[in-house]
Parts: sequence; structure tokens; C-alpha cells
Amino acid sequence: MPAPRIAIPVPTSADAEYNRRAWPQYASAVAQSGAEPVEVPLNQSPAATAKIIANCQAVLLPGSPADVNPHKYGQEPAPESAPPDPARENADELLLQDAHNMGKPVLAICFGAQMLNVWRGGTLLQHLTPMPVNHAAGRAVAIAHTAAVAPGSLLAEIAEEQAAEGGGRIPINSSHHQAIGIAGDGLRVTARSPEDGVVEAVEQTLGEAGAPAGPGGSFVVGVQWHPERSFEESAASRALFRRFVAAAAAWQPKPASGPAAERPAEPAPGKG
Repeated sequence: MPAPRIAIPVPTSADAEYNRRAWPQYASAVAQSGAEPVEVPLNQSPAATAKIIANCQAVLLPGSPADVNPHKYGQEPAPESAPPDPARENADELLLQDAHNMGKPVLAICFGAQMLNVWRGGTLLQHLTPMPVNHAAGRAVAIAHTAAVAPGSLLAEIAEEQAAEGGGRIPINSSHHQAIGIAGDGLRVTARSPEDGVVEAVEQTLGEAGAPAGPGGSFVVGVQWHPERSFEESAASRALFRRFVAAAAAWQPKPASGPAAERPAEPAPGKG
């Protein structure tokens, strides 16, 4: 069987150097896990983006130096918030809509996880005040802190070996100053920083027999850290990408009609 194709948008429309450094890391982790990374440019028409998406079996939303536009979750920008990147947000929304309609697997990382949450109607904390751990440690710090993984979650199953060794915690890197506030529709929190309670992962809520409780696929995972950066060193990071690619390989098209094609409701003004 041909390798599944994974749509990965260019991280930012404003920083070419960041793109040259960051995008290949996601592509490498996907390729080493058995899939074909497909670049989604940010400077093309929605129709051109939709054509790329239609030929992919899954979506990976990468990190970005931008912050999600706070108006999308009913807040005014805080002084600490970075400017939004409308081109990146537009691409992510097209990718998320297609994945939501068609039940395609989604792996969302850092900024990508925040976009997923906001698109599902959730909120963000715009700036983390001084915390017991350094969430903005950056890519030079291999292990910034740990994440406590919720028992019974997909993430716990994926990172089972490393979580067992750490008493239910996995070591993670960290490079963010914002975090998920209220989880979006159909998402549940499945990892937190144990020292301060900051949300570190969300995933699709599942109903009976492991079926998604709402529209979308059963593999919808957002992590606040960067597993692509720790792919070589972390068994949990490699396991996460392998499970994502396996879900992409197993994906089968479904009709984009009826309730499954409906986008989650927009958050009410002032929510959060």
C-alpha cells in the first residue's frame, strides 16, 4: 500500500527562517514513521489548498511564533500576545474543516493544538504568569518539565512505557507562553503540568466502543510540547507519530454530509 499523505501547513507567513528550521523537523518525523509529508503553502487560494487537502489522509498542525487571534475566542488581545497570522489561521481552518467532515486523523502541536481548541469553540490563556515551571523554555532545553497523563486516555496508551517508568508522567520539552483554557467541543484534557495544572494535551472525546462522541475521527490529539524535536531521544514521541501515521494509513473516506459536516458552534462573545 502507498504511504499515507500527511498535510502539514507552512508554520508562518512572516518568518522564512523559522519555516526553514521548523517544517523539516515535522516532515522528518512523519517520514521516519512511514508517511509522506505534504507541504501546504500559506500564499495560495482556498481552492488550491482544498485540492491539496483532498489528496491527504491526515493533518498535522505545527507550531508557530504567532498567537491565535484572541477575537476568535471572545477576548481582546493581551499586551503579551504576539500578532496573529491570518494566512496560517486560514489554512489551519480549512484543514480542520476537512478533517472534521471526513473523519481524518489530526495531530496538532503547540500553536496547532491551540488552533484546534479555538476552532472547536474553546479558549486560551493568553499569557502564563510566572509559574513553578518554565513553559517558555525553548528548543535549547531538551526536558523542561513533565506532563501527568490521564489514565485511560489515548495518550496514556501511546506513551504507556515511558509513562509507566515515570509514575504516570512523561518528560517533555516546552516552548510556549499561552495555553488552553477551556477545552473545545468534543475535546477533553488528557495531560497537565503537575506543578501548576497547565493543560499539556487534549484529545477527541470518545463514546461507547471507542467511537468518537461527535463528528471527526477517533485520532484527534493536540499536544502543547514539540514531539518532533524529541523524536530521536523520546520513545513516547516516536510512539505518538507512529500511532498518528497508523491512523492515517487506516483512514477510509466517508461522505461529507449530514450532521458530521457541521462545524462546531462559534464561541459566544466574551467567552472565557
